[in-house]
Amino acid sequence: MEGDGTRKIVNRGFRGRRAGTAVPLPPGQYLVEDFPVLSAGPTPSVSLETWDLTVVDVDGTVTRRWTWPEFRALPSEDVVVDIHCVTQWSKLGTTWTGVSLDVLLGDIDTTAEFALVVAEGDYTTNLPLADLLGGKAWVAYAYDGDDLEPEHGGPARLLVPHLYFWKSAKWVRGFQLLTEDTPGFWEAVGYHNYGDPWREQRYWDD
Repeated sequence: MEGDGTRKIVNRGFRGRRAGTAVPLPPGQYLVEDFPVLSAGPTPSVSLETWDLTVVDVDGTVTRRWTWPEFRALPSEDVVVDIHCVTQWSKLGTTWTGVSLDVLLGDIDTTAEFALVVAEGDYTTNLPLADLLGGKAWVAYAYDGDDLEPEHGGPARLLVPHLYFWKSAKWVRGFQLLTEDTPGFWEAVGYHNYGDPWREQRYWDD
């Protein structure tokens, strides 16, 4: 993606690494070379002609909406991050291109402290707003230099690499801003409400 105006960021889960040392992994994780595909349901068929991305404020007002061409026209970044799945696999040095949540949410005047991420098929996941801002999260549309494949969340998915990967919702369609936290799909059936891999927060009791 060089030369297209994107900015490159290397993000290692906000933990430094010393040259020549082994790569640290969160507890209980193992490395994979492939990219496993895990989903709560079938891969949806998403039309770019009808695709949009919305931000709904705490009062129910749609404060932002982008069509696919409008979204792709926003400033984007290349990011290199490690990802960690709650099923215990980790993949290092993955390369994505997407739009930072600082671009999507940065100028919205809101009283919200949380966000419920909404995706195709009524899938949701919840995060503190602080975990989406400050260079911590993106809506990604490309992986390893190619358009994001549907089975990995294409045309666009959330990317929040410092949390377990279920928080990086596939097929993202919007953000509902909230003043109180509301559990999402997996959180409501027992997965941890926050999901920090370095603290091994897999389930509610962890």
